[in-house]
This record gives sequence, structure tokens and C-alpha cells, in this order.
Amino acid sequence: MSDLNLPVLDLSLLDQGPDAAARFRDELRAATHDVGFFYLTGTGVSPELEAKLLQAAKDFFNLPEAEKLAIENVTSPHFRGYTRVGGERTQGRVDWREQIDIGPERDAIDDPDGPGYNRLIGPNLWPAAQPELKEVVTEWHDHLTGVARKLLRAWALALGAEEQYFDRHFGDPQTLIKIVRYPGKDDPTPQQGVGAHKDSGVLTLLWVEPGKGGLQVERDGEWVDAPPVPGAFVVNIGELLEYATQGYLTATNHRVISPKFPDERISVPFFFNPALDARLPIIELPEELASEVRGVTDDPTNPIHATYGENALKSRLRAHPDVAERWHADLLAARTAS
Repeated sequence: MSDLNLPVLDLSLLDQGPDAAARFRDELRAATHDVGFFYLTGTGVSPELEAKLLQAAKDFFNLPEAEKLAIENVTSPHFRGYTRVGGERTQGRVDWREQIDIGPERDAIDDPDGPGYNRLIGPNLWPAAQPELKEVVTEWHDHLTGVARKLLRAWALALGAEEQYFDRHFGDPQTLIKIVRYPGKDDPTPQQGVGAHKDSGVLTLLWVEPGKGGLQVERDGEWVDAPPVPGAFVVNIGELLEYATQGYLTATNHRVISPKFPDERISVPFFFNPALDARLPIIELPEELASEVRGVTDDPTNPIHATYGENALKSRLRAHPDVAERWHADLLAARTAS
């Protein structure tokens, strides 16, 4: 795999004794300091579970249009449910994909005086014609939550903190699963499947349909391909981990190029983030790491907030303007006024 543009890390090293675990932590720190992206093998996700997830995704997107639109996200103040092709935007431009967004299953909070990000809390929208989707997604969520926690404990030690550092500051995690289909396009490439962006949270574990390319990562000002590796996730850190390390770790721009018709591509990103009201404190890095701190990216068009909920709300309002205008006009007005 030496021709790959991203490093490959094996999570199972953490269970192979102190020396192997230390090697994994060194590789993890280096990968996310230098690139912000890597492939992760050894997660324990079985080929059978991957196959079940892929089939469930294809079954969902093959549902009649009316069944999908019955759970369209414009009916959800919490940005849950189905987004039709062209219904999401990145950097103001339309993304060529359809998807279903699934978050923690919770009751909505009715508190007009509460923070705006409370509006992201609420129930999911599940397709009535595919009850098995919830079962598969729940199994996927539970397994990847364990992988994410294991990674974060390794990161904490790699950064000179105590192992439970992130556990203590996360609260009840705010997860998000997107099941995404990129339909093929006849237009000349590159076309925006999803535009260049950084993730707004802490950690993303991306599963991509075997054999399907399209993901690109920005390295040294150039876009490089990140093709899928069998049995591996593509992992990247988000803006909040860059903030917590004051730029020692780096959140990296990435994008997806649409496949050429008649091909299509299924991908399932899993976002593992703190509770909406959590603030990740800045980590006191050891002297040898602190000397390599680069500072947090300064982009006036994309401010990074210390409270995760503010970051998440910023991202959702921008990506789904139709949902924002229907349900959250007051938040949009307040942002315009400020």
C-alpha cells in the first residue's frame, strides 16, 4: 500500500502489548499532525456487517420517491431524514448527492430561551417501508462508537494527557450518521459530489463502498485521491480537535468528485462528537509538541467555536438553507444582524 496518499494505521496494535500500542500512538499523532487523515484497519467490523449496511443503503435509495420524500428533512426542525439530490450545499454550491441523516434518538427540547443548538436535538425520521434500516444502523452506530472511544483514548495519551481526557469532557456524545448515494453524472469531471470542507466536530469514520473512488484530500495545496482500502475506514479529525490542540493537529479540507454515469457510489460517514453543550478545553501539550503548534486556522467565513453545539449549528444552517428558512428564520435573522 506504499502508493497510497494517506498513511495506514492498524487499531489492533493497541491490543498487542505496550510496544505495539506505543507505536500506534506515535503513528496516530504523526498522521493527524501532518495530514489530518489516515486509513484505519483492525477495527473489528466484520465483512458481514459491511455487507448488511451496503444492502440496507441500496434498498433505501431504491425505495419509491414518495416513500423517501415522506421523511424529507424539510419536515424535521432537527435536520433529520432524507435529503433529495441537490438539497444540500457546501460553500454555497449544490452538492450532487442524496442522503439520509440519522442522529441520537431523543425527544425535542421546547425551550425558547435555550441555546440555538438545542434545536438539533430530536427524533429521527425512519422509512416506514424499510423497518430493518433502523436495526442495521443501530448495530453500526454501537460498533463505531466503541472504535471512536478507543481512538480518542489513544490520542489523549499520544498528546501527553491522561487516557480518559476526552471521556471526561465529551458528555453524552452527539453522533451523526449519513448514508449517502452519489449518482453518476454525464458532465466532464470534476463535478461537486460534495464540495471542499472541513468537518465541524472531533472525529469522522468514513466507510466507502468497495472499489468506489471520488474522495480527495488537500495536501500541500494539491488535491490527492484517497481511494478505498478493503477493510479500512478513512478517518479524519474535525475543527474541534484542531482547536483543542491549538493547531498541533490539523483539520483538513476534503471533497468528493461525482462518479461518471452510469456508476454510483455509496458512502457512510460516522461523526463522533461531544455533547452539544460541551467545550473541549485546550490541551496542555508536552514541551516537545507545544513547540510545533501552528495555531487555529483563521478563516473569517468559517469561525471555529469552542462549544461544539455552536459549530454544529453553524454547519447545519449553512448546509440546509431550506430547513433553516422553514424552521429557524429567527436564528438566521440573528446571525445576519450580528
